[in-house]
Amino acid sequence: MRIVSLLPAATDLVATLGKAGDLVGRTHECDWPAEIASVPVVTAADLDSDTLTSREISTAVGSSHQGSSLYSVDLDRLAALAPDLVLTQDLCEVCAVSYTRVAAAVRMLDAGPRVLSLEPRTLDEVLDCLTTLGDALGVPEVAAARVAELRSRLAAVRRQVAGLPRPRVVALEWLDPLWPAGHWVPEQISAAGGAPSLAEPGEHTHPMTWDAVVAARPDVLLVLPCGFSPDRTETELDVLTLRPGWADLPAVRNNRVWLLDGPAYFNRPGPRVVRGAEILATVLHDRPADPPVSPAEARRI
Repeated sequence: MRIVSLLPAATDLVATLGKAGDLVGRTHECDWPAEIASVPVVTAADLDSDTLTSREISTAVGSSHQGSSLYSVDLDRLAALAPDLVLTQDLCEVCAVSYTRVAAAVRMLDAGPRVLSLEPRTLDEVLDCLTTLGDALGVPEVAAARVAELRSRLAAVRRQVAGLPRPRVVALEWLDPLWPAGHWVPEQISAAGGAPSLAEPGEHTHPMTWDAVVAARPDVLLVLPCGFSPDRTETELDVLTLRPGWADLPAVRNNRVWLLDGPAYFNRPGPRVVRGAEILATVLHDRPADPPVSPAEARRI
């Protein structure tokens, strides 16, 4: 089957199912696993996020968090690739090309590939995507085995932290304006033995004030901006550290502010969210992870 993935998380799912070799097209943001680097890119970003600040990006996107033209699709290349299946999403137009735009583009092609939209909001729904995609790719047994493995790892994390004190945790998926991490992230925090604040499981969140963070009095503060590498995030940390009351936060006083790799383990609804929970168990309770948590995955600020 010839697959075009217009969603980085979908590329992760395809690879987890052992079908990376069937990918004939991907987005410019698909960066895992390394073997997909040679797959042709069919999208481009209309914003240069490497040179813009978080505030500038937010202003360009629009305060509603619903960008209408953040990404462009190379229709000529897409047509030339002649995909049988196009993977996309309709959860957030800021994160990837939306189902609506992809469906409109596909209608312009001579051949009519199937368009499959993946829109999980919770950990269970992320794992369900493996099942759905496994059926679509004709490998349901592989999908069932992968789901079982991932559920077993989540259960192991929960056992590790059972009975331990649950620190109050605030997770930030954007810095300016401040945006709490919702959808599956509160569940990752809970699985790792934390008490998530300012967002509910499955919730599509909205901007919040700094006062809300101060009032939450987090014991642990997680910084994991959507689409930003840890190194990129570090260039803007003063957006947080210069705010009034920063030094008085319990997390800051106790040196429990963590910079995490959001795109790899928290922002994308792919199988690596389970690794995200394992990372958090180390961050919140110093529980061992296999493999051990590296500075590239999580480091103190």
